Amino acid sequence: MSALLDSLRQICGASNVLTHEDPQTDLSAWEQDWRKRAQGLALAVVRPANVQEVSEVVKACVKAKASIVPQGGNTGLAVGSIPDDTGQQVVLSLQRMNQIRSLDAANLTVVAEAGCVLQQVQEHVDKAGYLFPLSLAAEGSCTLGGNLGTNAGGTQVVRFGNTRELCLGLEVVTAQGDIWHGLSGLRKDNTGYDLRNLMIGSEGTLGIITAACMKLYPQPAAQLTAWAAVPSMEAAVLLLGLAHERLGAGLTGFEVMGQFALSLVDKHHPQLRVPLFKETPWCVLLENSDHESEAHARIGFESLMETALENGWVTDAVVAESLAQAHSLWQIRESIPLAQATEGLNIKHDISVPVSRIPQFVAETDALLQTKIPGIRLVNFGHLGDGNLHYNVQAPAGADGPAFLKNHEDEVNTWVFDQVKAFNGSISAEHGIGSLKAGKLTHYKDPTALAMMKAIKLALDPHNIMNPGRVIKI
Repeated sequence: MSALLDSLRQICGASNVLTHEDPQTDLSAWEQDWRKRAQGLALAVVRPANVQEVSEVVKACVKAKASIVPQGGNTGLAVGSIPDDTGQQVVLSLQRMNQIRSLDAANLTVVAEAGCVLQQVQEHVDKAGYLFPLSLAAEGSCTLGGNLGTNAGGTQVVRFGNTRELCLGLEVVTAQGDIWHGLSGLRKDNTGYDLRNLMIGSEGTLGIITAACMKLYPQPAAQLTAWAAVPSMEAAVLLLGLAHERLGAGLTGFEVMGQFALSLVDKHHPQLRVPLFKETPWCVLLENSDHESEAHARIGFESLMETALENGWVTDAVVAESLAQAHSLWQIRESIPLAQATEGLNIKHDISVPVSRIPQFVAETDALLQTKIPGIRLVNFGHLGDGNLHYNVQAPAGADGPAFLKNHEDEVNTWVFDQVKAFNGSISAEHGIGSLKAGKLTHYKDPTALAMMKAIKLALDPHNIMNPGRVIKI
């Protein structure tokens, strides 16, 4: 592979080809996944500066028959962006490709490179007076390319959709090293197969996204946040329906959080002062974005809460009186994964179920798991507005975390995924498949759909060099 390394150095410069040849070089940031569940070994980490260099890197790897692992911020949760342990794969990091190329105010679009950190895009368009609504806990470190590669969701999907719905065009380097210039920014283009949506969510297995044209929206005149205690998951679903009815498109966030999930935040981040959770099994976080005025937004919220209280769907509620208070409430929600990690190793699930069936799913699956493993603790929270739950499982109190994972992870996954299938849901809502769930698709994906996916993979990447073993196994 020395000839390949020489070629990569000629393409990107020696300082942008990192290898283990130098004992002072630490590649752990690229070789270990964010959850520290897996550790790979790269032949090299290559950091191209532009799309032409990406194209040349891919062509060099094709010639050397070396597989490529595209990587953005490496914040994924499905182990889909690190190399395997063979020491033969090239990690292609997009982090140097971090330029915002243009903002078209009339077209309401921004063109940004794949290595742009999500928060960087948000702040850039905010300064210009616009909104880029993709928002998630890792926005300070995840990149736009990774968001597109996994079709990330986040907290505003209920109004704006997943990353796929926000994208109008892509620039992609194919598995042959060709460049697809697809950054048109058109909202209507009925000239054949939808290659853009094919690439989004493919986790780098069909090509490498190097830039994207994304939709923008006007900034709302006011944004209000409310925190409500609800007596049951059924009540939360009824509150969601009422919020859709009263707020319409103004409903931009609707999160549900179980009592145990919030107790972990209270335990490990007491400075956040979690409200209302001790006397209720569930809390809901709602966001109302109003394009008229704050007074109009507040009237809508007050009417919503008054009806919900009268119907018994809400037992108590607080409405943020300032942006700082709203930020504090959202920080509580976003701190649940960190609090859970502090509590110990856990089994994560990123599932989706039709909203109408979530109460029954939660009741049945909770009971099933608690029967199978007495004392098991369920960290249930997520985006109820779009039917996406992070239905996570913590070891019984006092149990050894690593031993619990080793002895129970596979069977817990099977119990939960079987339930998801029974409720016509999906085993991955927004985190992707990666390598963690690639072996599960044969059990939970429609066989015809799986055959079509394999055919597409073989047609676009016949040598299987693009992130092999992820999403779909060939």
